[in-house]
Amino acid sequence: MPSFPTAPKRDHLITQHGKTRNDEYYWLREKENPEVLGYLRAESDYLEEVLGHTKPLQETLFAEMKGRLKEADSSVPEKRGGYFHYSRMEQGKSYPIYCRRKGSLESPEEILLDHNALAEGHDFSSIGAVEVSPDGSKLAYTLDYEGNEAYTIHIRDLATGKLYDETIPNTSGSVYELGGVEWANDSETIYYITLDDALRSDKLHRHKIGSDPASDELLVHEDDPSYFLWMYKTRDDRYIMTYHHSTNTREMRFLSADDPNSEPRVMQARVSGLEYFAAHHNGKFYIVNNDGAKNFKLSVAPVERPAKENWVEVIPHREDVLLEGVSAFQHHIVLRERKDGLRQIRICNPGNVTDSRLTQFPEPAYSVELENNPEFDTRLLRISYSSLITPTTIVDIDMNTGAWEVKKTTEIPSGYNQEEYVSERIHATAPDGARVPISIVYKKGLARDGKNPTLLHGYGAYGAIVDADFVSSRFSLLDRGFVFAIGHIRGGLDMGRAWYEGGRVFNKKNSFTDFIACAEHLIKEGYTSKEKLGIMGVSAGGLLVTASLIMRPDLFQAVVAKVAFTDVVTSMSDPTIPLTTLEWNEWGNPEIQEEFEYMISYSPYDNIRANSYPNILLTTGLNDPRVAYWEPAKFAARLRANKTDDTLLALKTNYSAGHAGSSGRYDHLKEIALEYAFLIDQLASERKSV
Repeated sequence: MPSFPTAPKRDHLITQHGKTRNDEYYWLREKENPEVLGYLRAESDYLEEVLGHTKPLQETLFAEMKGRLKEADSSVPEKRGGYFHYSRMEQGKSYPIYCRRKGSLESPEEILLDHNALAEGHDFSSIGAVEVSPDGSKLAYTLDYEGNEAYTIHIRDLATGKLYDETIPNTSGSVYELGGVEWANDSETIYYITLDDALRSDKLHRHKIGSDPASDELLVHEDDPSYFLWMYKTRDDRYIMTYHHSTNTREMRFLSADDPNSEPRVMQARVSGLEYFAAHHNGKFYIVNNDGAKNFKLSVAPVERPAKENWVEVIPHREDVLLEGVSAFQHHIVLRERKDGLRQIRICNPGNVTDSRLTQFPEPAYSVELENNPEFDTRLLRISYSSLITPTTIVDIDMNTGAWEVKKTTEIPSGYNQEEYVSERIHATAPDGARVPISIVYKKGLARDGKNPTLLHGYGAYGAIVDADFVSSRFSLLDRGFVFAIGHIRGGLDMGRAWYEGGRVFNKKNSFTDFIACAEHLIKEGYTSKEKLGIMGVSAGGLLVTASLIMRPDLFQAVVAKVAFTDVVTSMSDPTIPLTTLEWNEWGNPEIQEEFEYMISYSPYDNIRANSYPNILLTTGLNDPRVAYWEPAKFAARLRANKTDDTLLALKTNYSAGHAGSSGRYDHLKEIALEYAFLIDQLASERKSV
């Protein structure tokens, strides 16, 4: 094996609660230090050496994955006001083109924004928001060319195609369906949120089109560093809502979208531990909240008196159902629920929400999401449905009758036969007796002889859920005899709020032991063996797989840890790093000795010891604002200095991107092709085919 790069050790003593650690690779945080970039480049060169023999396989995988994309394609048009809006992709181009047609789908196409043109000359390009003014005359959009999730707002006159003179930098992008920029109803005023020095979204501003942004009015400043500030516009266009988000506490404010001079009103002042989210409907707020309700309940309150003392419960707490969210339409209230780990859609009568209908889905395991659904006065609810073996299908549900109308099913140009694959949902038993769901997919006819290469994926943090959805690139593994599995471990909300609480702060190790139990169960049931088992995780999922490999280095053959959060204690001790202060309630605050000691007991970077380890591929982005590049880099450096075997350890740095990796669809597929080639090379060498 070629000689690997070695990062110099430099003493950096950190003392907390009487315990001193030597972080000998702390210097890798010095981004402007040429030696740091030199080390990362050396790792990149080494990766090219050790995985160079997989280049033909990578090219084959890329061609396969590209062949499953309908390169010239269009989204299903959505009606917004007097226009039908859609995006489309052109053959050979990496980015979408945003379009509209006035009045009907037979009207001439108007291109609002061509992302391909905006991306020319840039290695990375991300659009965070594309918002047309209510009168249809202007477009506000946000761009990030660095990958650090700090977006710049641009405003275009759609009649002339010309940009307004002003640009507004350092703003937040869209996240969790919450907007990066919103319009007042006068079509002359926008609202936006800027970032602080730690890239935390913290200030809401109001801007008059054509004016100097330096004179914009500051409406809200979220000065508590443990909160992020987001916003959205209600579906009925009545209010601009702010959403103040901490790990276990929420607060909302609202202001009139009809009056550009209105000031925000607090809906319910924050109370530690109280989480709520509201949708407006005809003078009332429908409020999903956890006031005395672990799995959340639904309450309603008048806009004039929106505080908690006026909340009237309309759907009570249920032990077996998690209430995830609420959406309001003129004649319907739509609830997003989760039972037994699966999403449910409940359509309710606004006058009596207990008069409701559950939408029926055709498979025992699936993924379903609401589409944008911008129209308030409509009987149609648009969803996106898929499963591990069912391609993404866009469906309009008649909320009056429950009838489905399929608007589009994702086409696989290179061919796909769903009948060739099997999807299952099984359960592993954790050390404390908890039953952990596992979603599995593989090619029909697979023998459970313990010889199948297998990839186990997981996340397990923030209440995020990895649903059993359709990913076309995954079939390049399945067609080579792989089993693909998702461990629905604690730390997610898969099985309700208690499932999340069971995997955070002092219960965090349950996420790792759940994941290890999933791996052991797959081996026990004959799906795979230790020699054929790989694991993959992204971000907090990267913490999951690196912590698991440190705890059980004997259990896995290959590990892909993407933008992995590995240095838990040092990062959570630094409030200048984005996300740190917000996440003390997720991981713990190292200033508190008991929390420090628990975190240090599992932090992957702090628990590396002389040992044999699996084959490992780490990835990072140089401009990543969420998990800094130095975390995977430090982990690689320390692991190299301690591993006692000759297994492969490689670090891939994307020098032009951030947390999400490459922005263009083809570059993104090339990244996946590299990861899959690594896995095939390590787990299916005797079966691999190029």
